[in-house]
Amino acid sequence: MAKMNIKKGDKVKVLAGKDKGKESVILHAFPEKQRVIVEKVNVVKKALRPTQKNPQGGLMSIEAPIHVSNVALVCPNCKKTTRIAIQRDENGKKKRFCKKCSKAID
Repeated sequence: MAKMNIKKGDKVKVLAGKDKGKESVILHAFPEKQRVIVEKVNVVKKALRPTQKNPQGGLMSIEAPIHVSNVALVCPNCKKTTRIAIQRDENGKKKRFCKKCSKAID
């Protein structure tokens, strides 16, 4: 299984689907399923049963997961969508780098 180079808190741009072109932040990542939940993207209606926590029940809008291949990371330095290079820094720790501006993302 391929490794995900995108993680929670990253700003991404949606490349495909009904929300194509939107830029937002990743709320949750599921590396084992290769999916991410992006804020205000792929919003679906979900029917909820009445519970003690939500006695009214009814319809609720939630963000559904989308495949990681449908989003691209937006570099915080150059503000462009980019792919990610992983290199080791001076201390031997792995760091993510922007392929366009060659600056560290983390």
